Amino acid sequence: MENYLKTSYCVTKSYQDLLISIVVSVYNEEDIILPFYIELNNVIKDLKKYNFEIIFVNDGSYDNTKNILKKLSEQDRKVKVLNFSRNFGHEAAMIAGIDEALGDFIICIDADLQHPPQKIKDILSKIEEGYEIINMVRISNKRERIWKQFLSTLFYKLINKISTVEFEINASDFFMISRRVAKILRNNYRDKIRFLRGYIQILGFKRGTITFHAEKRFAGESKYSFSMLFKFALGVIFTFSNLPLRIGLYMSLFSFFFGLSFSFYSIYMKYIGREIIPKGYTTIVVLISFFFSILFLIIGIIGEYLRMLFEQSKDRPIYIIESKYHNGKIIK
Repeated sequence: MENYLKTSYCVTKSYQDLLISIVVSVYNEEDIILPFYIELNNVIKDLKKYNFEIIFVNDGSYDNTKNILKKLSEQDRKVKVLNFSRNFGHEAAMIAGIDEALGDFIICIDADLQHPPQKIKDILSKIEEGYEIINMVRISNKRERIWKQFLSTLFYKLINKISTVEFEINASDFFMISRRVAKILRNNYRDKIRFLRGYIQILGFKRGTITFHAEKRFAGESKYSFSMLFKFALGVIFTFSNLPLRIGLYMSLFSFFFGLSFSFYSIYMKYIGREIIPKGYTTIVVLISFFFSILFLIIGIIGEYLRMLFEQSKDRPIYIIESKYHNGKIIK
């Protein structure tokens, strides 16, 4: 008897009719692509009741990545390649792959083999249970530097404190979404500053979690420097929380009550006959410096929000595709 899949958003469909799109973002990964492709292919060739397409998004690589991907598209009909005109970033590459994907379900995965392709089997099992979103949560990464692990945990704890949304701690860019969720991302979530792993956690729908152990990066180094991670974290905080904007209100209340208390104290001291005799400018200088630093902090926060609004208002493209390959041929 033929197996059928019952989802919460579409008519009953046979497994053989399901198309699974696998989106892979790559940037200067000439040493990793072939080992990743071999391991991925070994996994999906055993899943014969599904159809697959593999979409490699070349994020403006300047090494031999582009040529390797073209050859893969010549050898394997499942492989499609998108080449960006320049480097637009990992988030842009993922959304480009989602935009181009034709699948009933879309799986985003990194090519460095820290996201184990073997977990795709577990993801497909969740699909059969009717899930539309699967978050892949990293539970260990012994080879990652300690400061990165600490900062990652600190970031999620901070964003969960100041945001109205509760994010999965250590959620990764390894995730699965249904066609319906992908359509929402294509039409509505076109922010210039993006956090895809965060977006899919605020959309609702039936969402599940699968844990994994992050393996050692197969080759090369991470493309995210500390400064890039810091800028990315700030962008996420400003995107998902309005608390920074309220700092000015809170500090104004603090300043008001501080000034009021000091006034009452001065009146009381004069009433009992003890004038407050200034012994120097130290206290004044400290107080002025403190309040001006808070003032400049608030101005900086407002400026960051204005910058984000300005970037969004310019409505420039999130990415630009230079060329597409399928079967080794350029397609439109």
